[in-house]
Amino acid sequence: MHKCVPNIFSILGFVSYSVMSGQQRSGTKVTFPLVWTNTCCSHPLYRESELIEENALGVRNAAQRKLLDELGICAEDVPVDEFTPLGRILYKAPSDGKWGEHELDYLLFIVRDVSVNPNPDEVAEYKYVNREQLKELLRKADAGEEGLKLSPWFRLVVDNFLFKWWDHLEKGTLNEVIDMKTIHKLT
Repeated sequence: MHKCVPNIFSILGFVSYSVMSGQQRSGTKVTFPLVWTNTCCSHPLYRESELIEENALGVRNAAQRKLLDELGICAEDVPVDEFTPLGRILYKAPSDGKWGEHELDYLLFIVRDVSVNPNPDEVAEYKYVNREQLKELLRKADAGEEGLKLSPWFRLVVDNFLFKWWDHLEKGTLNEVIDMKTIHKLT
């Protein structure tokens, strides 16, 4: 059996079924500085707890760790069992001509009301958006207004999955759209 170890994970966090959280990456990031993206994203570390493949447990452990590192969210506030792995995408994106990404991204949903204390080395700004506000952010990014840019992986998720998944989240049928077998090649 071929194993697909994650290069990255992306958390799509919601504080209610209708409000999603997002962040603007710090200006000190090597790739995609000051770009708006999903709640949190990073890479699993090469440690036993983050290499567990069964039920994407390693990725969920890494997500819990990184939410603390980036957003100051305590592990107790985001239990590993509360993350729902929904799918995987393979994407490729240049950043600044020197750097870029070509990664297998595990996509995780979580709905939790949490206290956020962003790490300025990781996060420039943080906000909550409903569907209409997200659509307005997309419109502004497409029009190049206010210098607004979205991370390529977040844009791929939005364009291919997010609103459908959001519908299922609100209906309580999120489990119907879980597909961890397919790797969606969106390069």
